Amino acid sequence: MALADASERGLEGLSIGGLAGRANMSKSGLFAHFGSKDELQLAVLAEAVDRFVEFVMAPALKEPRGEPRFRALFERWLLWARQPFQPGGCIFLAAAVELDDRPGHARDRLVASQRDWLDVLANAARIAVEEGHFRRDLDVEQLAFEMYAMAQGFHQLERLMRDPRAESRARTAFERLMCDARARPRS
Repeated sequence: MALADASERGLEGLSIGGLAGRANMSKSGLFAHFGSKDELQLAVLAEAVDRFVEFVMAPALKEPRGEPRFRALFERWLLWARQPFQPGGCIFLAAAVELDDRPGHARDRLVASQRDWLDVLANAARIAVEEGHFRRDLDVEQLAFEMYAMAQGFHQLERLMRDPRAESRARTAFERLMCDARARPRS
C-alpha cells in the first residue's frame, strides 16, 4: 500500500497518518512499526528494490547467458512501471526527482539501488562479451548507461507525455544498441 502511495504521491507525500487510515490501523501503531517518516521512506524503497529484483532481475537472470539475458533485462524493465503495485509509475523515477539534491538516508538508498542496477546491466553485457555475442572492445559501462538512459526516456515519454509510440521508440533504440554491441562475424 505504501509503495502504491509513493508511486502516486512521491516519498514526501507519504504520511504515517494517511497510510494508517488506508490500512485501518492506528497512527500510533504504524508509527511504532516505522518510528519516523524517514524509516517509512526507507522501507518503501527497500520494498521497491525487492520487487524490482523479483519482477525484473530474477526472471531475466534465468535466461541463457549473453545477449538473451541482456535482452530479457530490457524486456522486463519495460514492463516494470506498468505493474499494478505502482499505479503512478516507476517509484525510482519519482524518488529520483524528489531526492536528487536532498542528502539523507533515502537518497543514499536510492543511489545505491541505481548503482547496483547499472552494475547488473554492465555485468550482463560483460558476460555477453565473454559468450561471444557482443564485441570484445565493447565498453560495457557505456552500454549500461545507454540502456539506463533509454529506459528512463521511455518512462518519461510513456507516463508524462503519454506518447503512444514510446514503446516502439524504446525498442528501436534498443535494437540499435544491440546492433552496435554485437560481435562482428570474422571474415
